[in-house]
Amino acid sequence: MQFDIFLSICQTEVDGFIPSERQMFENFFDQVVLADELGFNTAWLAESHLSCQVQKQTPGAVIPHFKGEIGLNTDILQLGHKVFAATKKIHIGSAIRNILCNGGPMAHAEEVKTFLSLQRFGADGKWTDDGRKLHLGFASGRFPFSNTPYGIRPRDNVEEAAWPALKGKIFQEAVEIFLRFLKGEVFCSNDIKPKILNREDFRSDEDWAKVQEAKGTSENEIHFPSTWVFDQVGVIPLEAPMDNLQLIIGAHDAATQILANQILPCWVFNLSITPSAKIDETHDRMKQHFHKDGGPWQRGFMPRTALCFVDGTPGISPEAQTAKAKTKAVRALETYWKAMEGTIDTAKVESAVENAVYGNPAEVVEKIKQSFHPEDRLMMWFDFNNHNNEEVKDMMKVFMEQVAPNLP
Repeated sequence: MQFDIFLSICQTEVDGFIPSERQMFENFFDQVVLADELGFNTAWLAESHLSCQVQKQTPGAVIPHFKGEIGLNTDILQLGHKVFAATKKIHIGSAIRNILCNGGPMAHAEEVKTFLSLQRFGADGKWTDDGRKLHLGFASGRFPFSNTPYGIRPRDNVEEAAWPALKGKIFQEAVEIFLRFLKGEVFCSNDIKPKILNREDFRSDEDWAKVQEAKGTSENEIHFPSTWVFDQVGVIPLEAPMDNLQLIIGAHDAATQILANQILPCWVFNLSITPSAKIDETHDRMKQHFHKDGGPWQRGFMPRTALCFVDGTPGISPEAQTAKAKTKAVRALETYWKAMEGTIDTAKVESAVENAVYGNPAEVVEKIKQSFHPEDRLMMWFDFNNHNNEEVKDMMKVFMEQVAPNLP
């Protein structure tokens, strides 16, 4: 079992308090330096784009009750240089980089190759390699408002009618562009797999009929023009070292996972709340379709988040430690539901608490054994709706000193 850490840098209101951006980043660096010292394998950093607070003021606010910003990291590459400079061994990961916004997949490919080149230069300006990797999780973004200003929106009435299915095809188009440029290929937009929709892409005959009506056709498939139109292009740096890059696709769609692995080896993201059957199904699929250059598929190639509330307060009973841990879990999850929905649903909170990993160290060991496979890679999440930096660090220490050594 491999233990990573997930750091959200989520500037939300907790008990009526919202830290400044400076304080959020100071807490983050304090925690990631400690994570490095404690031996966490990879620090996964949440990524967000464009202000939630500003978006709340517009029609169609996606999280109207949320106070603060859901995340302050907008660029794993800039933050990554700082993290590597402040630490010695820990790898970094993006959870998850949006390749649709900020210029689209071509721009992201070039930025990643630039990062990989510059990262090889040490503080003395000499070419080096400490073996640390950029684990680049990539997806289409959590909220549409991060993408629409960059042109990811319906361009006519046909695309409007087809949008629920078309947006998935747009992400597939972006995946192909992004990965082929990372691979070093030279191509134009005409070389990209065309976007074609048919009845199978829609939930009902009525939804498909609306698209056909908008297009003015009864044909069985409809072709859509490229989202990104470009002549023959090659991104630079051409000689970027790619061996310290590991790609992880954030998509549940099987066809998209397979498409990515036809180009480069791509791990797959899945959340701890994903049903076990879905997890096993993905592992089975990836055993067949994982790119051959990545070697045999392993369970650790699917990082999974795990909310963790552990208490190891010395001098009190294990039962008292568990009570303190559960209090932390309930408080954090009440804050979450209030932030997302404007109210606290006790049933939802209790369900979420039971899906989290909480308790004294011995209980946390047993819960992880029960909930996860011994070969899983877990992204332990300690800072969930918690701005108490010392409390977060205490949980990190207890986990790595009293929990991790007792797991497979």
